[in-house]
Amino acid sequence: MTTNPDLAPELTPADYPLSVHRPELLHTPTGKTLDDLTMAAVVAGDITSEDLRISPETLALQGQLAAAAGRRQLAENFQRASEMTTIPDAEVLEMYNSLRPNASTAAQLEEIASKLENTYSATTCAALVREAAQVYAARNLLAEEESPVAPLAPQEA
Repeated sequence: MTTNPDLAPELTPADYPLSVHRPELLHTPTGKTLDDLTMAAVVAGDITSEDLRISPETLALQGQLAAAAGRRQLAENFQRASEMTTIPDAEVLEMYNSLRPNASTAAQLEEIASKLENTYSATTCAALVREAAQVYAARNLLAEEESPVAPLAPQEA
């Protein structure tokens, strides 16, 4: 579902759920409204998988609702999810695996954070990766920096 955040009014907890109280704000990535999403349209082949995906705008609206209800962490999760919609799935999984304890060095995590910011404009996600790097460093959960291996001396016969 997409929305135009410039036209979206300030939401309050009374607007939840959007599909019931504010359906006019919701559209598919292809521009269909909730009323367009019917079983008849599915059977007719008028609905594609793209019509059933959530958009960054809808995730941002859900975050606005969470913030209005005083649920800061949930709002931040929706913001990160909104940013992640532009990142290819395979890359998200790669980043996820890199965030496991002892899987990455501080430099590798900074590289991921920089890519999130510079390639995808995912500043909230980048901040989370940097925070994870700080916590991992404090708890000794970063991967060891690989030091160059000295060549072995030839063995004498």
